[in-house]
Amino acid sequence: MQKLQGISVSPGIVIGEAVVMANEGIRVPRQTIDPAATDCEVERFRQAVQTTVKEIVRTKQSVVSQMGAHYGAIFDAHFALANDPALATEIEALIQHEFFTPEYAVTRTLGRFSRLLRELSDDQLAQRAFDIEDIEDRLLQNLLGRRRAEQFQFTRPAILLAHNLTVSEAANLKRDLVLGFATEIGGAGSHTAIVAEALGIPAIVGAGDLLASIGGGETVIIDGEQGIVILNPDDETKTTYQRRIERGAQHAQQLTSLRDLPAETQDGTRVELFGTIEFPHEVDQCLKQGGEGIGLYRTEFLYLGAETAPDEETHFQAYRGVLDALAGKPVVARTFDLGADKFPQLKPPEDEHNPCLGLRSLRLALRNRPMFRTQLRALLKASGQGDLRLMFPLVATLQELRQAKTVLADVMEDLEEEDVSFNRNIKVGMMVEIPSAVVLIRRFLPEVDFISVGSNDLTQYALAVDRDNKEVARLFNPCDPAVLSLMSEAIQAAQGAGIPASICGQICNTPRNTMLLLGLGFRQLSVSPAAIPYVKRVCRGVTVDECQDVAQRALAKDEARDVEAILRSEWQKRFQPPDD
Repeated sequence: MQKLQGISVSPGIVIGEAVVMANEGIRVPRQTIDPAATDCEVERFRQAVQTTVKEIVRTKQSVVSQMGAHYGAIFDAHFALANDPALATEIEALIQHEFFTPEYAVTRTLGRFSRLLRELSDDQLAQRAFDIEDIEDRLLQNLLGRRRAEQFQFTRPAILLAHNLTVSEAANLKRDLVLGFATEIGGAGSHTAIVAEALGIPAIVGAGDLLASIGGGETVIIDGEQGIVILNPDDETKTTYQRRIERGAQHAQQLTSLRDLPAETQDGTRVELFGTIEFPHEVDQCLKQGGEGIGLYRTEFLYLGAETAPDEETHFQAYRGVLDALAGKPVVARTFDLGADKFPQLKPPEDEHNPCLGLRSLRLALRNRPMFRTQLRALLKASGQGDLRLMFPLVATLQELRQAKTVLADVMEDLEEEDVSFNRNIKVGMMVEIPSAVVLIRRFLPEVDFISVGSNDLTQYALAVDRDNKEVARLFNPCDPAVLSLMSEAIQAAQGAGIPASICGQICNTPRNTMLLLGLGFRQLSVSPAAIPYVKRVCRGVTVDECQDVAQRALAKDEARDVEAILRSEWQKRFQPPDD
């Protein structure tokens, strides 16, 4: 038995036999053609481009019909790349003047672009190398008349293991046959990861040396909760995981009865459970699970794969759609939290060695006011359609917050002059996810209507750990006492000032942490829609005194593992069947 740690990009647990995709891509040697054949070879390349473009369109249409337009937008970048006349001209020049075969001209040109991106220190830009490789694979397959997918066949449900999956290959996986997948390379920010989550199948990327240790037909476990791939598990491990799967199915069935019940502790304290969503279609799942609104609406999907920034109408329609679906329930929309690499129309920073500490999020918005104003205008216009609240991300200083509020005030004045209706009293909040914001929290509070503690970035910046880097992923732990102390400081200050405070992020999605969060003082939790009933079950099974005791014991510990031991013990004692 072998365990490999990767990065979970889609939750869930599955056990099954492995189908292995060979890790070699299409290898193209340096070959030349007869100069007299250049016209024919150029035409063959052009035909391959046309076929590739048609395939991209079909893939996008399939993805849109199954997952929604926002996922289909991923392939807009592929379409633009395949149709890029400058790229085609460069490849054709190699055929016409260097007399290279179209296959070698394609792999030489696109391979060079891919390598340049991979050498960048910006991990988000490096992830785009996968998109270029996707186009290269498609072109080569069409030139050579064969498909990499032909290397494996699914005749019954199984788990796919691969060195890497392109986003096109991931999007075309058959959900009824592919139980889950794991890849040797890849990151949480890749388009393949985004599609995996949309497919709703357990998936792990960046798991390291998978393929050398297992063959087709052997047993594998994908633990999408912890990011673990287990190859050839022993009987005891299989039994343990099978129990977890069965228990999860039973709990899911039992928890449906909690949908319309309040998240109220046994001593009568009301807890509000909101959904965290990234795409509009997730609203339905949030309501189905009993969510009381949207506590964090990530608006980044609007920019995903787009060659140009979305216009005001695109923003407005997205926000209005969510508000209409929620029929009066609150929606907290966060302005875009992205790095400059996501905006092709902007000149990327010349020296962005560490994007987590660079030009991103609110800093990027303040540097590019027209783009920021477009989103604020759409949000304000949508505010007249329901209970919309606005939140600024990654606020580090009072100056940043005040500048953002000034831009918002200017946009309000413009709308008033244009006689456009909006909610003049819209609630404005901020994310508390940088330690500096916690240190000066009492100075920030008079400036906002509410705060939301973002546990993911707060953990990242407090512990100096890139959560998408598998080399240090084990150090990323929101239950670290240092992070808990920051959370405690923020919520205590907010309560003292009478300012509503919520918490969102990874720590909220694990029901085992719910007692800790309630004990710290949080009464508003924003969680993934699927986690809502599980968190509600905990809320209804405990008292505030019990939760405060857990929190005090956790805050007194020196290490995250000691905190987790407390949480594990309480969970096993209260909510876990004794035979598990």
